[in-house]
Amino acid sequence: MENLKRAKIIVNGLVQGVGFRYFVIRHAQKLGLKGYTKNLFSGEVLTEVEGDEGLIHELIKELKVGPSHAHVKNCVVEWNEYQNEFNSFDVRY
Repeated sequence: MENLKRAKIIVNGLVQGVGFRYFVIRHAQKLGLKGYTKNLFSGEVLTEVEGDEGLIHELIKELKVGPSHAHVKNCVVEWNEYQNEFNSFDVRY
């Protein structure tokens, strides 16, 4: 059975204005994860994601690299219990 988890991921560096959120959506949807991603006023990108823990780890690996024009300095992950809150993966504003 799947090991379902939830993760709050905050990525900082040059991550706004470089297509980062759409990069997140593409990878999260490909992995079958659910949740959202959004820009924060601090210049960081927040991603809340739910799904199989192993697949979330795969997404985190991608986020640490980011799209070609991004420069990721740090990626902070906070693990939580799965809540089955989301139906899809999208951008929030």
